[in-house]
Amino acid sequence: MDSSAGPSEPLPPRPARTFDELIAEAEAVPVDGWDFSWLDGRATEERPPWGYARSMGERMARATAALDLQTGGGEMLAAVPERPPLTVATESWPPNVARATALLHPLGVAVVAAPDEPALPFGDAAFDLVVSRHPVTAWWEEIARVLRPGGTYFSQEVGPASVFELVEFFLGPQPARTRRARDPEEAARAAARAGLRVVDLRTAALRTEFHDIGAVVYFLRKVIWMVPGFTVERYRDRLAELHRLIETDGPFVATTTRFLIEAVKPEPLHS
Repeated sequence: MDSSAGPSEPLPPRPARTFDELIAEAEAVPVDGWDFSWLDGRATEERPPWGYARSMGERMARATAALDLQTGGGEMLAAVPERPPLTVATESWPPNVARATALLHPLGVAVVAAPDEPALPFGDAAFDLVVSRHPVTAWWEEIARVLRPGGTYFSQEVGPASVFELVEFFLGPQPARTRRARDPEEAARAAARAGLRVVDLRTAALRTEFHDIGAVVYFLRKVIWMVPGFTVERYRDRLAELHRLIETDGPFVATTTRFLIEAVKPEPLHS
């Protein structure tokens, strides 16, 4: 480049990608693991105020035996600065089991392929800390069983009607019972019925924006329970309509809901 030259002319803006180009790109990208970095610059989600990753890491550093339920690809557990001497993770989806194994085994974490349903493949009172980020279902009786007396369950969960603006764009209005599912107060009651004492329960409603239709397709391919049976072919007309809305009105805005729950297994009473 000639350093004596004057300021260069600004480059022309890149042409906007077409609907078909965005769709093809989002269909081609792998969706295993629980890393959403592909959405950087294409979608944003406000983060909960409690800092789950940091708080979970603090509890891991104090534990002696920890279990991470439904670890996904193991990304969050791998980022913990200090894990207890015995750390185990479970995962049900085979692509994620392989991904988590490759990531966590070098860190000394055992990965167990296990279904997201009872019974957990561990003995009674095996762990003093059980954690889970966005579990499909929290099986409270099993969580209580594998916790040692005095042990803690610490979890961030998806709350009720999360991202339902997007869900209902594709599926139409959802019944009231569906919108009420994943209620944090019911989670606290279920924990109590299993013999645990809830010591913290917090909720958050968070702004989420999808900036292009590729982000929507990737999200729905990855978070498969949002629009069950989602495929581009099946929902192409609605995707095309949403693409036009984003191009005309700007990002599609939805509300993500989350709740934090921490529960302790009481120590036995001594006479």
